[in-house]
Amino acid sequence: MTGGFCVPVFLAAWLAAAAAEAEGLEQAALPAEESRVQPMTASNWTLVMEGEWMLKFYAPWCPSCQQTDSEWETFAKNGETLQISVGKVDVIQEPGLSGRFFVTTLPAFFHAKDGIFRRYRGPGIYEDLQNYILEKKWQSVEPLTGWKSPASLTMSGMAGLFSISGKIWHLHNYFTVTLGIPAWCSYVFFVIATLVFGLFMGLILVVISECFYVPLPRASSERSEQEQRSEEAQGAEQLQDAEEEKDDSNEEENKDSLVDDEEEKEDLGDDDEVEEDEEEDNLAGIMDEEKSDSNEQGVVKEGSVSPKDEEARSADTQDVVEDSLRQRKSQHAKGP
Repeated sequence: MTGGFCVPVFLAAWLAAAAAEAEGLEQAALPAEESRVQPMTASNWTLVMEGEWMLKFYAPWCPSCQQTDSEWETFAKNGETLQISVGKVDVIQEPGLSGRFFVTTLPAFFHAKDGIFRRYRGPGIYEDLQNYILEKKWQSVEPLTGWKSPASLTMSGMAGLFSISGKIWHLHNYFTVTLGIPAWCSYVFFVIATLVFGLFMGLILVVISECFYVPLPRASSERSEQEQRSEEAQGAEQLQDAEEEKDDSNEEENKDSLVDDEEEKEDLGDDDEVEEDEEEDNLAGIMDEEKSDSNEQGVVKEGSVSPKDEEARSADTQDVVEDSLRQRKSQHAKGP
């Protein structure tokens, strides 16, 4: 009886396992639910320039980005109801787009309405995203205009720069991870490549300048050099002539000043001579008056004064006259 009871139990267990396996195969055969989030790349990102969009920038290694994945999928499923398209951008695969939108933190959300972009800084929760669209809260957010707009020429250049840096990063990982090359060898390779690229670009610029710049004929260049030399020689001669004229004018001025000084001295000498003559005449007149006075006194007194006294007086007056003449001559010799 024990053996008869075990057989139905094993049979029931086997049937249950077979049914579970068949159910698992059926579930595996069903197609996975299609995501409503549209991946954006450098080739199709211009789709956001038309209509209303919400974009999410993420990275596979970002934990915060992974936490908002389910909320973003739910938001995308209700996109038709909200009349909005939902997209996502992998910054690892599309570094150019991250540079175009100047993404510095992850996750990053952007709202686009007819080519006008705004940064959404709220949480990535479905309810908040839904209210942001239904209540049109994006109207109170300042748009990215001017050079900050992703469609501007400045951001296009930034996208190219980020794209080049992303390719260099992938190449560095290929050298160090896939090929196992040391990191310093990869750095040396990039340094040499940068120098070679710079020299090549410089050569191209020189060739372009030579194509646009037409050199002058040799004869005309020689003529221009000769004309330049002749002009320089003429300028030097003119300067020399001007200096000589200045020297001549200075010499003439000096001569004129000397002549004027001599004339002034002569005039002063003549004046002194006239003054001396006048003084001599005055002194002679004084002597004559004294003599006449002495004679008159002699006549009055008649012999009261001796001839010796008269001679002494005349000698004194003569000495005074001579002293005055000497002083005048010494002053005239010293000059004014």
